[in-house]
Amino acid sequence: MNSDKVISSAQNPLVKKIIQLQEKSRERKKTGLFVVEGRREIELAHKGGYAIEQLLFSKEIVGYLDKDFIQKFPQTTSIEISKAVYEKLAYRQSTEGVLAVVQSKSHTLEGIQFNSKAPLVLVAEAPEKPGNVGALLRTADAAGLDAVFIANPKSDLYNPNIIRSSVGCVFTTQIGVGSTAEIIQFLKNQGISIRCAALSASKNYVESDLTGPLALVVGTESTGLTDEWLQNSDENLIIPMRGEIDSMNVSVSAAILIFEAMRQRGF
Repeated sequence: MNSDKVISSAQNPLVKKIIQLQEKSRERKKTGLFVVEGRREIELAHKGGYAIEQLLFSKEIVGYLDKDFIQKFPQTTSIEISKAVYEKLAYRQSTEGVLAVVQSKSHTLEGIQFNSKAPLVLVAEAPEKPGNVGALLRTADAAGLDAVFIANPKSDLYNPNIIRSSVGCVFTTQIGVGSTAEIIQFLKNQGISIRCAALSASKNYVESDLTGPLALVVGTESTGLTDEWLQNSDENLIIPMRGEIDSMNVSVSAAILIFEAMRQRGF
């Protein structure tokens, strides 16, 4: 790792490039690059097999990068930037003084592999808010799910708000992205039962056997799941509620279902 460059101008081409990566999904897709902020998130990306292209740090904020951290990225260029430049690049309000430019991965369904005989996966159809996607991925990591599928995504996985709200868990779980039809066919080909969170024709989730190969499918808070999912559901699940409303935040609902499945599996 070398550190012979110091950038103090916001007009520097690299600074402009990183701003574009932070702000524009189109730029992330075109270049195959995205930005990760914070030591823990960078380390999780590295552990998840992502290639770290560049590290940028502000000595005024973080001081020197410590030896243990540096040794994890022996082939990566390290670039010092001023505090003012870092604050212009940083997406978070509270910051650690280090960020990385990282190469993205493909999230095709063909790349998904299961090591378990009874995989437990989560499917989220068209999640509307990046923060909800991040929360779902955080729950998936906590439960050690075999995979997460995003059907008909509304934003790319490397949206800064997804990375931030997932606290780096976007890097720790297998993720497959595709259309609803593609994911349904994939699950059927794998012999995975489809259980949809729905209000109609549904069984209390604690009364359902959630121990076999299983996909828990959640939709948006506003409209729920599309008919395509409900028509292919092996069983609909409902979480009984005692208040005036009939729905919860999608990440909360998913967590309830996931950890009931984990309980039934003896975890």
